[in-house]
Amino acid sequence: MPVSRSRLVRIRALGAAGAVLLAALALPSTAATADESAPTVPPRGSAHMGMGVLAHDGEAGLPTARSTQTEGVDVSSHQGNVAWPTLWNSGVRWAYAKATEGTYYTNPYHSQQYNGSYDVGMVRGAYHFATPDTASGAAQADYFVDRGGAWSADGRTLPGVLDIEWNPYGDACYGKSASSMVSWIRDFLDRYRARTGRSAVIYTATSWWQQCTGDYAGFASTSPLWIARYASTVGDLPAGWDTYTMWQYTSTGPTVGDHDRFNGTLDRVQDFAAGG
Repeated sequence: MPVSRSRLVRIRALGAAGAVLLAALALPSTAATADESAPTVPPRGSAHMGMGVLAHDGEAGLPTARSTQTEGVDVSSHQGNVAWPTLWNSGVRWAYAKATEGTYYTNPYHSQQYNGSYDVGMVRGAYHFATPDTASGAAQADYFVDRGGAWSADGRTLPGVLDIEWNPYGDACYGKSASSMVSWIRDFLDRYRARTGRSAVIYTATSWWQQCTGDYAGFASTSPLWIARYASTVGDLPAGWDTYTMWQYTSTGPTVGDHDRFNGTLDRVQDFAAGG
């Protein structure tokens, strides 16, 4: 039977529409391929000490053990419930646990980590992962102090730590100029000191400090330095500091958590905790 002209037009139209439909169906596959190649941004709250250090500075050989330095660890929610007796038996004598991040996250394991380390005899402290693009320094210091970052002069509690390093969620310097970053850090430190009577420790990497603060030297006279460098030596320190108090030297230690050394013997750790 001959095909009518109108029916032929309809068939051709359907053919064209089908081609368009097939092309449209192919688009999500192309987009998915592009998304898979894009960098993965971790969820807010998942940041931890050294997250940016390993990604930007890498890890080299381990340092030689020294009797004048005291072994420590730092932990976060990534470690979950920590077997503190095991760490104590391995020679770890001090520890820091992540307490907070920004003004939106509290470590759900903080109590077990903070109190568990204390219960086995360690000198312990808490740290705050800074996100200068989400709230002021003062607001984050308050959030930290109110949720596990306070200090007491019991000789077993270390001063709080400001963890300021590469932004795992975006721009390395959190979208701030060097002068704005320095102002933000000062805002945090001033509020922490006003709330606790102690100067917070600054944890950072020399390369980040140079990049994002312009290698500012003005905090060295008041804030102890916790330097992050995964190598056999600490290398160059940020401007103003001629020595370090603590050193995070590896992210792949023999036991759980990042491993650190206090630049002194155990009695010096205890003096530092007490305010000396």
